[in-house]
Amino acid sequence: MKPLFKPSLIAVTLASALGLAGCGEKSSAPGTAATPAITAAPGAPGAPSTWAYAGKTGIGSSYEAYKDLAYSDEAATGKVSKVWFSLAQGIITETMFGLIHEAQIKDMQFVVTGKGFVDTEQHDTVSTIDYLYKDDAGRPLSLAYKIVNKDKEGKYSIEKHIFTDPSENTLFVKTYFTAYEDGITANLVVNPHVNNNGSNDMAIATKDSLSAEDSGSYLTVLSDADFAKTSVGFIGESDGLTDLKDGTMDWQYQTTGEVTGNVGLTAQFAPVALNGKESVTVEYDIAVGFGHSKADSESAAKASLKRGYTDVLAHYNGEGEHLGWEDYLASLSGLPAMTEMTTDNGKLLYTSALVLKAQEDKTHAGALIASLSNPWGDAVSAEKGHTGYKAVWPRDFYQCAMALLALGDEETPLVSFNYLEKVQVSDKFKENKGDGGWFLQKTHVDGTIEWVGVQLDQTAMPIMLGWKLWQNKVLSDEQLVAWYNKMLKPAADFLVKGGTVNIDWNNTKITPPMTQQERWEEQSGHSPSTTAAIITGLAAAADIAKLAGDKVSAELYEQTATKYAGDIEKLMFTDKGAFTQGDDNGRYYIRINKDKDVNDSEKLNDNNGKPGLDKKSIVDGGFLELVRYGVRSADDTAVLDSLVEYDSQNIEDNLRVKYNFTFDGVEGTFPGWRRYGNDGYGEDIIKGRGYHATGQNIEAQRGRVWPFFTGERGHYELAAAKLKEQQVSSPTMDKLRNTYVRTMELFANEGMMLPEQVWDGVGSNEKYGYKLGQGTNGATPLAWTHAEYVKLLRSYADQQVWDNYSELTDQFKRK
Repeated sequence: MKPLFKPSLIAVTLASALGLAGCGEKSSAPGTAATPAITAAPGAPGAPSTWAYAGKTGIGSSYEAYKDLAYSDEAATGKVSKVWFSLAQGIITETMFGLIHEAQIKDMQFVVTGKGFVDTEQHDTVSTIDYLYKDDAGRPLSLAYKIVNKDKEGKYSIEKHIFTDPSENTLFVKTYFTAYEDGITANLVVNPHVNNNGSNDMAIATKDSLSAEDSGSYLTVLSDADFAKTSVGFIGESDGLTDLKDGTMDWQYQTTGEVTGNVGLTAQFAPVALNGKESVTVEYDIAVGFGHSKADSESAAKASLKRGYTDVLAHYNGEGEHLGWEDYLASLSGLPAMTEMTTDNGKLLYTSALVLKAQEDKTHAGALIASLSNPWGDAVSAEKGHTGYKAVWPRDFYQCAMALLALGDEETPLVSFNYLEKVQVSDKFKENKGDGGWFLQKTHVDGTIEWVGVQLDQTAMPIMLGWKLWQNKVLSDEQLVAWYNKMLKPAADFLVKGGTVNIDWNNTKITPPMTQQERWEEQSGHSPSTTAAIITGLAAAADIAKLAGDKVSAELYEQTATKYAGDIEKLMFTDKGAFTQGDDNGRYYIRINKDKDVNDSEKLNDNNGKPGLDKKSIVDGGFLELVRYGVRSADDTAVLDSLVEYDSQNIEDNLRVKYNFTFDGVEGTFPGWRRYGNDGYGEDIIKGRGYHATGQNIEAQRGRVWPFFTGERGHYELAAAKLKEQQVSSPTMDKLRNTYVRTMELFANEGMMLPEQVWDGVGSNEKYGYKLGQGTNGATPLAWTHAEYVKLLRSYADQQVWDNYSELTDQFKRK
């Protein structure tokens, strides 16, 4: 039932001043005097705002070319469009404008009304998704999507073609609405979260437009088809979803007034008349323009509609003379050989290439983010703006840059490497009162500090990336030496000496190789994965120092790396482990060690709601990075021993990490691994609710299987095969491909987005109803997962681990 309220006393002159048509009550009959309008929506500020479901089935943005290693309106692609969108559950979800983390829309969908029913696309249709522009093999050539949402009872269907305008700050949605019953009506509803929050919006409706704004950011919704009615209101009180619960749109509020809140926009199209036909399809071209003024947002939407669906889509795709996504794919020299390594004929590979490039900011070129999503967003408050995963972590950043380089994109990794100076701690940060050289844990794409933990792998990886770019002749000798003096030497010095950290809350002393946080950002101590990166980073720094003529530093870096490598097993390998059942032998690398004695009973810190346990009871796969980078051989006895517990099926669920998966219609079982035992970063096992859904961490939370570990294991198995067969045989390669490549492809969702986590079948699935192996409501697409898949294909094509540094690190292997 609609909320009851007293008529507003807002003067009719407000409508005149805004240039709005009188509305609010049902229109007067033709030829009669208009009834005075109720223009202002009641119910401010509306329901508390949240973000959308994070399991995205698609993301998109236009391809833009660089000019002089930056984005510019003077580049070959012309005016730079700074709009990104995401799709989930059949609808448009978070849509960004400006910087890549600056959301402007939470969601946008149709509410369909007819005789005796009110449906939402999100909840009442069967949805399918596909790519609009594909090659003959079915591989996507752009991030333009076709979503088809069909009513479960066959009364209507909605087909939407979704992409952005490369020449304007516009989201374009071509809609084919088909009715199979007379009088069915499509109602477009939009929940803006302008300026990256859902609390402070104001909205206006006219007879042919909807708009919202917050603090200098604006959006305008236009259509080439006439709106029959429009309205704005506050979510849960006076918005369209609330109004349409009884099947009719009675409210036509022109403004949300002077009070800000969580607003909704609604535009009703004319009912579809069948006129004796079995079905009728009507078309709506809908454009959402964005800008930093109302005029700019409206102008962008109008320009896109005037240009038209066919030309805007062709430009986005890169068809004909247009420069777009197809041209970017054509520039990737690595694709042909890597496609041969796939088991799906390259579909996920092409998608991954597009996704990795699309998740780059277009103001701060080279800023590669972790994911265009907010994990478990439907349970995350949007009252205040935050980035979620739409931010820079140097570790995820490294994975992406290396994957793009593997694809044959040399420009983006170079631009990204240049960007890293922006997030290195130095005197340029007024907040910094300590030593510099290390790289910030997490930042906005403009370098704004967000999290300030010290993770030493994130300080090593920029050095590793610089060395790889030099080896691949992307950086010249002169350029690398310049970067050594400016950025890489301070980083390497910190890996040797550490220093005092004094920035924001973080006031501590770092003594490498002990890290304040390892790659899961939760524990301090000696970590196999972090130590692998530190050693490799120092080895790379030594090589660069020699090039720069800095012999003293080169010797220091090599000596330090040798010392760190010699202590790995003493500090991180237990021979008195907690697992001795069956084949488990109690000998393995532990996740992390906070002191000098790896075999004592020290407890780790609590994390993600989980009480800390004896460090010897926590197994993870970080030791595989020792092999990936070449610090340890694949047949090292400590590595082989650790694989037993890493793969063990004897360990109880809270501490076990390996799980096997089956998929409908696919023969065989497929492997996946959790981050580590006792991981709490995931749905709870009691009700299946998203992480932190109760507003606090609880012990019942459980981290699930992360697909990129399948790629990490696939890299290890290639290294192991190379030890047995100098030239890996075709049968061996086929086995590797059909195990590790195939598993990662099966973990992709229907839009070929690879998730952060997949459902492992442990505990309640009440909230989301996932299938085994299906991506959860964590971050999707996760750039790191797509990057690992890409690197695995390049490694298999080369028969050599792609981000391996053995020519630098062989000296550290145990004989």
